[in-house]
Order: sequence, then structure tokens, then C-alpha cells
Amino acid sequence: MHQPGGTESREVKAAASLPTSDRSAGLLRAVGQGRRLAGRRPASFSALARTERVALWAAGIGLLFALIAPGLAPHGPTTLVGIPLSPPSGAHLLGTDDQGRELLARILYGMRTSVLSAAVVIASGVLIGGVIGLVAGMAGGILDALLMRLTDLFLALPGPLLVLAIVGALGPSLKHTLIGVCIVWWPWYARVMRGQARATVAMPHVEAARLAGLSRMRVALKHVLPSSFGPIVVTASLDVGNVILLLASLSFLGLGSPDPASELGSMTARGLTYLFTNWNVAVLPAAAVFILVFIANFAGDAIRDLVEG
Repeated sequence: MHQPGGTESREVKAAASLPTSDRSAGLLRAVGQGRRLAGRRPASFSALARTERVALWAAGIGLLFALIAPGLAPHGPTTLVGIPLSPPSGAHLLGTDDQGRELLARILYGMRTSVLSAAVVIASGVLIGGVIGLVAGMAGGILDALLMRLTDLFLALPGPLLVLAIVGALGPSLKHTLIGVCIVWWPWYARVMRGQARATVAMPHVEAARLAGLSRMRVALKHVLPSSFGPIVVTASLDVGNVILLLASLSFLGLGSPDPASELGSMTARGLTYLFTNWNVAVLPAAAVFILVFIANFAGDAIRDLVEG
């Protein structure tokens, strides 16, 4: 069966068998050829569909608003500003909650918490999973098998139930929820990194670099990590919406920080009592979650198209 890159691999081995004076030139030609084959030119921003461009702009603006929420909010998230359960008005654009707190301020702070929490979970997943996948992909053999069986074990476990058990043992809080989600979120990145590492190591220019005497560490840093950047970024961008939705669901179940913390899930849960009398208290925080997930999913698709070309 023909395998891609087989001709180039034979050229690498042939170059390695040449005398020293000719070997360098042969390896350099193989490295250059392999890099041309491995290179992939990303798509330009203008080549994206209009909805994807809009989603990227919305994601950027939303991220900016989330980071500067304290400056945009008319009041603090715990400040009592009016009569409880006031409807939307000129004084309070989205109304007040059951304690008389500004709903707009609490939603802005809640969106900020959701975005930053998702960033923490994804960053930890990339770091933990990336290291495990890189070590497994570069080492191979028994170590690769052991690390991948550990990854399979975590993938086989029901993630949300494991998070419920962890938070139940540690106590409800946003910190403990993030710890639980981080524990179950890294295996996907380990799989992506390991697969990319194995594919990159088998490429002609990497094989040539190893034959030229490049250490395993330098191969990982110079070849494997740069080639893994695109797939990891795509996976992380498509994960943002899933993490936000999971965190909001856990907060809705009471596993987040207790009141008066401004979390969108817990705000929606507390507002359900007034759904038919003061709909804004329950519906608007849920709508904020929907908007964040919707924009994140479209932006993830756009980033995937940009990276993959």
C-alpha cells in the first residue's frame, strides 16, 4: 500500500547513507521538500463567509466588553439600587432582581466570569493535555501506551458526573467547579497533540533532522510544537462554547458560587421563581449564555477555516 511521503522518506534514507560531504546537501534538500509539503497557507480574513467575519468581530468585541465590564456596568453587581423586581426602564435598562440589584450590571459581570472561566479551563486543558500528548507522541512504545490508556480511562468516565462528584466533595464554589472541569477536560487535547506529534515525527523533513543529529527535545520544540499549533488552536476555539455552556449548567444546578455572586447559570435558576411575573430576571441571564455560546461557535468555525485554509 502506498503511503504519503514514502518517496521523500526513501530520499532521506538515501541521503543519510551518502558520504558526509554529500549527506548534508541531501538532507537539506529533503528537509526543504518536507517543509514545502507540510506547509499550509492559511486562508485570509476576506475569504471567510460574511457570517464568520461578523462572528469574529462579535467575539472580539464581546471579549473586550467582558474584560472591561467593571467600567461599563452602571453599578456594582451586589449594589442595591432600587425596588426589587423592577421592570426594565430608563433608570434600570434591564430591571432589577429579587434583591433590588441592577440586572444589567450582574449580567455584564456574569458574562465576564463565564469568558474568563472558559479561558482558564481551556488553558489548563491545552497545558496538561499538550504535555501528556507530546511526551506520548515523542516517546512511543510502552510510555505512549501507558499515557494513552490513562487518557482513555478519563475519556470513558462520564465527565459531568465526575465534576459533580468532585464539587460535591470539595463544596460548591466557582473555584471548585473549575478544578473539576479542568480535571476532565484535558484528554481531548492529549489525543490531538499525540496524533499530531506522531504524524509530524514521521514526516520527511523531521526524519531528516533526526538523522542529522537533532536531539529529541529540539525536534519537539522546532518541528512538532509548531505543526501542532493549528490543530490545538482549532480545538480550543471550538471548545469555548461547550465550556461556557457546561459551566452555566453546573452553576444552574447550584454548584457555582453562592449568592450574591454574579454567575449566569445561578442567576437564571434563582429567577425561575418569577418567570411568569418578572420574566426578565430569568430570561435575560439565560439569553446572555445563549449569545456567548452562539458567538463562540461561529467564531470557532471561522478560526478553523482561517487556520486550515
